[in-house]
Amino acid sequence: MKIHRTAKSMARAMAALRARGETIGFVPTMGALHEGHLSLVHAAKRKASRVAVSIFVNPAQFGPKEDLAKYPRPWRRDVALLRAAGVDALYAPDPAATYPLGYETYVVQERLPDHLCGLSRPGHFRGVLTVVLKLFQVVQPHFAFFGQKDYQQSVVIRRMARDLDLQVAVRVCPIVREPDGLAMSSRNVYLDPEQRANAPALQRTLRGGAARIRAGERSPARLLAQMRREIDRVPGTAIDYLAAVDPDTLDDARTLQPPVVLALAVRFGATRLIDNLVVR
Repeated sequence: MKIHRTAKSMARAMAALRARGETIGFVPTMGALHEGHLSLVHAAKRKASRVAVSIFVNPAQFGPKEDLAKYPRPWRRDVALLRAAGVDALYAPDPAATYPLGYETYVVQERLPDHLCGLSRPGHFRGVLTVVLKLFQVVQPHFAFFGQKDYQQSVVIRRMARDLDLQVAVRVCPIVREPDGLAMSSRNVYLDPEQRANAPALQRTLRGGAARIRAGERSPARLLAQMRREIDRVPGTAIDYLAAVDPDTLDDARTLQPPVVLALAVRFGATRLIDNLVVR
């Protein structure tokens, strides 16, 4: 696996692959890799002849009171995992080169960010879309792979790809979970033992909500009130949002006629976890 530290080096290597007729599958990450990330790598290997991964903790998507400084950066472990997974190229640029002094060009989406995570994290998706577009410009992949756990992120990236005529097929892969149902996340390491024991309540609440929809519940207000009561019973939690939304527009569902996405963000102390379930 070749490690590239500059946009010029990575772009040259990817251009050489395309010139040989290779197809490129790309997995953007912020590092602190786990089985969820590796599942995206495996999906890319099944679809493309070559796989590229990026590791970049993107400062543009962190708010002033968020965890940029303490975000885990286990570089050697991440590199070892990617080598073992058979990744062909790793792009790990310097933030100062990605956003040089005087940088002022950002991608702003008009409507989709004003839902779910975007309501409590203003500017977050501006940072996400900007860095993803910059990575796409360097790598020029045929396919890009993202996880469903960050559901809103997948929706805004697919919309950007369509709106800007990007020649990349965006693929969204299923959530990978711990044996007890907790969605895998780089932030799970922040949980203390009690919080970690309680965190699977998020998935249980989502599954319970889905079961009620399948049993005929059609009132979002009734369903969300019941789900909120279940989360409120978990010690030490604070709900950021709990929503039932349209899978494509992210607008609040007027009726719970599938397909509908149940999505939540809940804080366990200072650690904010997100999860979702698509009810079909």
